[in-house]
Amino acid sequence: MKVIHARRAAVALSAALVLPLALSACSGESDSSASGASGTSAKASAAPSSATPVNTDEPFGPACASVPKRGAGSFTGMAQDPVATAASNNPALSTLVTAVGKAGLVDTLNSARNITVFAPTNDAFAKVPKADLEKLLADKEALTKVLTYHVVGRKLTPQQLAKGSFETLEKGELTTAGAGGAYTVNGTSQIVCGNVPTANATVYIVDTVLMPPAA
Repeated sequence: MKVIHARRAAVALSAALVLPLALSACSGESDSSASGASGTSAKASAAPSSATPVNTDEPFGPACASVPKRGAGSFTGMAQDPVATAASNNPALSTLVTAVGKAGLVDTLNSARNITVFAPTNDAFAKVPKADLEKLLADKEALTKVLTYHVVGRKLTPQQLAKGSFETLEKGELTTAGAGGAYTVNGTSQIVCGNVPTANATVYIVDTVLMPPAA
């Protein structure tokens, strides 16, 4: 009987020693597994997301979708006409066309060569308080100053807009910044349809009227 009791005690002692080791091993495997999962998750979240590249060699931007697919107001049609005429065929630029006519700048813009025009949409003009806009349209000198501030005397590529400062026909400077099809002018105006070709100019359609610096 004493021998049996001694063997049972030895077995119990052995089990008592093995159990903590087994628990420790299980705990290590669990921690390692959790750590591995966490590491995998962290790596996955750190992986750069894939974005659809924008081809800025052709017209780009959300507002380009509203340009007519065919006819004089299409990209193909606008490329055949000088810039003021081309703008007159785009319904989204009708307020700009009216302003250019009131300022007497149609011939000036159409006869220029290799220029860049930042063209505000009708919605851009709608942001200007109505009384202020009516006053501007009635003041030819002030209107000419504002409109020529939207024109740079050379063609600008999207790559040049990444970070640039350019003298305008008004003699003031405007600044551009951005990349990958998302560009701003003077820090606030967004280019909503860019790199639009006309016979004598490159047009960047913007969502805010640009105001020249105060003298």
